This record gives sequence, structure tokens and C-alpha cells, in this order.
Amino acid sequence: MKRHPYRIVLADDHTIVRQGIKRVIEEKADLTVVGEASDGLELLSLLKILDADLVILDISMPNLRGIEATRELKRIFPDVKVLILTMYKDKELLHHAFSSGADGYVLKEDTDEELHTAIEKIRKGKVYISPRLSEGLTNASAQIRRNLLFKPPLERLTEREMEILRLIAEGKSNKEIANLLFISIRTVQNHRANIMSKLGIKKTADLIRYAIHQGYTS
Repeated sequence: MKRHPYRIVLADDHTIVRQGIKRVIEEKADLTVVGEASDGLELLSLLKILDADLVILDISMPNLRGIEATRELKRIFPDVKVLILTMYKDKELLHHAFSSGADGYVLKEDTDEELHTAIEKIRKGKVYISPRLSEGLTNASAQIRRNLLFKPPLERLTEREMEILRLIAEGKSNKEIANLLFISIRTVQNHRANIMSKLGIKKTADLIRYAIHQGYTS
């Protein structure tokens, strides 16, 4: 089955860089560049009039830098995916990118094939990290980090969900949680399912790691 063209917007303050990226992207018949921006503010304005699936942006841009642009973009256009394409190998920037909602992080020194792979992974709902930065941070952990640290307003946990998450992290069973909170086991199960769905987590072990990292444990 033929796929619809995947619509991409490029944001980089260097025209020659954008032109090069565009050529690489459009080597694939089902990828198309629908717009270009030279800074973060221009990017946000452009997205108001364009129908985009993915934004590829640099971290270092004038007016509104890449990390801030990603955070604002995800707040206004939560369905648009973001791939950071940068020269910076700093692991801290990598973590900030995912915490702000980025779906991928690729280096400008990576190959054309790496860029195509990153786009395809993100298109399928996954995250992608440059192989040069993936040591100690697997794609799975990056997905968890992205889903957990970046939470659109409508997907934040409720007070009750945070309370149940804390009890789960402390090793309490569904029955124990139900007794402590004076609710039914089925209600606890529903809350647990909602928590894991909102956070994009499938395993209790990952849920506990997240709770500890975020300080939900007492």
C-alpha cells in the first residue's frame, strides 16, 4: 500500500545546510519538505499555516533556540514530531532535548542513511538516538524519558494517580493500595492502566524506576 507523503519542515539558520538536508530527505519518494525556517520564532509561525508531520531543527538558532522551540512547539502542536539535527554531542543537551519532547536526536556528522533511519523510526512512533550518543542511553530508555519528562498538559497525572504511583513504587499490591485508599481493587487496576498509558510505560519495573527518579516515593 502506497503511503501518503510524510510532510517535513526544516529549521536551521544556515540556508546551505537546509538545502543539503532537503536533498537528502527527498531522495525518498514518500518524504517531502513543505517548509523552511531560519529560527525558532519563524518556525512556530510557519507551523500555524502548514500541515506538518515532522520538524527537523537545529539546537543553535537565533531568536528562539532549538530546545525552547521544541518545548513550545510541542505545547502548541502536540501531534507534530521533532527530530533534533545538531553538531553538539553533549549528553546533557541530549537529555534536555528528550525532556522537552523531542522524538529523535541525530548529529550532523551522521550519514544520510542515519537521517533516513531516524525519520522512519519516528514516523512509526518510536524514538531515535545517533549511534554516537546511544551508549548508556538505549532507545527504550529514551522513549521512557521522553514520555515521562515531557507531559502535555492534558496528559499529566492526577493527584490520585500520583498517589497510586507512589504506592506502587513502594511495593504495595493492588489489594494493599485499595485498602489504604478505601477504593476497590478494580479502581486501582483502572488507575494503574491509566498511569501506564499516559506515561507510555508497559512494564511495572519501568514505572517504579520513573517514580523513584521523579521523587514520588516517600
